[in-house]
Amino acid sequence: MEQQDRPLEPDHCCPWWFAYTFDNALRRLFQKPEAILAPWLEEGMTALDLGCGMGYYSIAMAKMVGPSGRVVSVDLQRKMLEVMKKRAARKGVVDRIEPVRASRDDIRFCGQVDFALAMWMMHEVISKDKFLEQVWACLKEGARFLVAEPSFHVSREVFEAELKLAEECGFSMSGEPKVGVSHAALLEKRSDQ
Repeated sequence: MEQQDRPLEPDHCCPWWFAYTFDNALRRLFQKPEAILAPWLEEGMTALDLGCGMGYYSIAMAKMVGPSGRVVSVDLQRKMLEVMKKRAARKGVVDRIEPVRASRDDIRFCGQVDFALAMWMMHEVISKDKFLEQVWACLKEGARFLVAEPSFHVSREVFEAELKLAEECGFSMSGEPKVGVSHAALLEKRSDQ
């Protein structure tokens, strides 16, 4: 079996089929991507959706960055990326999305982006410090990084520990936006770090 065909998912990774329980139209009742991301995304930007799953946020981001923008959608699971591409094609934005299949310890993207999102996924990352260092390297100076964890699954203490690690990696806290049923923080890459 070739390297790229071996399963890469860690044991604690949300299986692709389970994602249908929260990656569906009902999610709009408590999370509207356009409203959540509007303060930080605009046409022409390049955005990074880490742990994109089936594309709930990637597709909204692709609409927001417009035809001149781009969304890099990273996920560990091939099936998640396949479903995301099909959904994006139905919404007419597949040409704005670059799917990237990550490995357990590498997001496998090293370009520069204006904004990054880690929605309900950081608790699944095995090496959080390495992950945060890779995200840091992808962000342009002054770029923002929105991290949100499900409050029904991740305790406030665990989330605070993730934020402390992010600060140790050079991020500064920029705000605490409201994201439904989530702990959320807006981080920033600044030159004075």
